[in-house]
Amino acid sequence: MADPQPDLVLQLHPERFDPLAALADWQRGFAARGAEAPAAEAHFIGRVRGRTASGAPLEALELEHYPGMTEAQIERIAAAISRRHGLLALRVDHRVGRVLPGEAIVLVAVAADRRGPAQRGGQELLEALKHDAPFWKREWCGGVGTWVEGNTAY
Repeated sequence: MADPQPDLVLQLHPERFDPLAALADWQRGFAARGAEAPAAEAHFIGRVRGRTASGAPLEALELEHYPGMTEAQIERIAAAISRRHGLLALRVDHRVGRVLPGEAIVLVAVAADRRGPAQRGGQELLEALKHDAPFWKREWCGGVGTWVEGNTAY
């Protein structure tokens, strides 16, 4: 018998989003479905830094994606990580378009029946989004956009 697919909420946001409101909505969803609250959750909220990779003041970060392909790849990533760590539910909110310094760019939330799988699964999901999800980033500084060549794990 195949492992059941975990619950996955995935949203790409072209406008600002409130990560704490999204997280609260995800948590309310457990009760709405009559599900027992998970024993462990791990969450990460990432915001755009105020400096470029070279240290110059950042005006904005622009994220481009290929609609449909990006979501499908994130779904594949989430399913694989969920199987490895025995996750019960996942949520990924990610900005696309122009994001200003200080604005939330990503929310990753995972639920599991134990702390360790939740923490490891959340960390792996975050790193996979950074390295394997098809987003193309451009840093804007002094009115000039420069494509980011690669991403660093930390």
